[in-house]
Amino acid sequence: MAALATGVLALPRSVRADPPLGAGTIHRGPAAPAGLTAGPTGRVAAVIAADTLDLEDGTRIRLAGVQVPQPSRDGRPAWPLATEAAVSVGFATLGRRVRLWHPEDALDRWGRALAHLVRDDGLWLQGALLMEGLARVHTQPRTATGAALMLDLERTARASRHGIWGERFYRVRNPDETWGDLDSVQVVEGRVVDATVVRGTAYLNFGTDWRSDFTMRATAEARRSFERAGVDLGDLSARRVRGRGWVFPLNGPMIDLTHPAALEVLEE
Repeated sequence: MAALATGVLALPRSVRADPPLGAGTIHRGPAAPAGLTAGPTGRVAAVIAADTLDLEDGTRIRLAGVQVPQPSRDGRPAWPLATEAAVSVGFATLGRRVRLWHPEDALDRWGRALAHLVRDDGLWLQGALLMEGLARVHTQPRTATGAALMLDLERTARASRHGIWGERFYRVRNPDETWGDLDSVQVVEGRVVDATVVRGTAYLNFGTDWRSDFTMRATAEARRSFERAGVDLGDLSARRVRGRGWVFPLNGPMIDLTHPAALEVLEE
């Protein structure tokens, strides 16, 4: 495999075989989840990053439902394992035919195709990355198809400390340390001190001072989507939960829970 000066990975079309274990292999996992919409097929020509690929016809694909280690960009250093993740995706896909399977949103705001990728032999790329610990689940309300299966794969990889889960950079945060994680996507786990609904918006407070402690919030519309999924956010006081999303400052660090896949209510 050649790493071009632009950072794009490319392989000759004739290269088909997976490399030996330890040289970027990702392994077949379960089939892609039901509920996705079949899109076109094409041959992968380039890997821009572990979550961004180009087909020969010029279609640029953004992998739906996952966040992968990010390469260096705009003066910011690469995340740990960014190169390893991109190399693994390159070995798995370059020169291979894939089919795009779309969630509800088929395009992102930059016009890239949002899709799950299934290789010509049935390998589901997102599932394989999650199994190897080379991605974590990151969905939006209209890209959450298959989230339950993806979260199961992530939990298994995390328990085994595969890939990113062996790196402190990606650790699941506790609520007290989230002041250091502003303006980033994080997975945060803790016990809800107080769950309340105010004018339709649900707040999960993880401390006694709502002006400075970490909070998860769901707007009235999002809260109704949780109710349709069988989760009463106002009834989660003293429950242990794991939430994920963008951490921003608003009377303390906060994550907006935009859809049910953003929150796991944990068994005690």
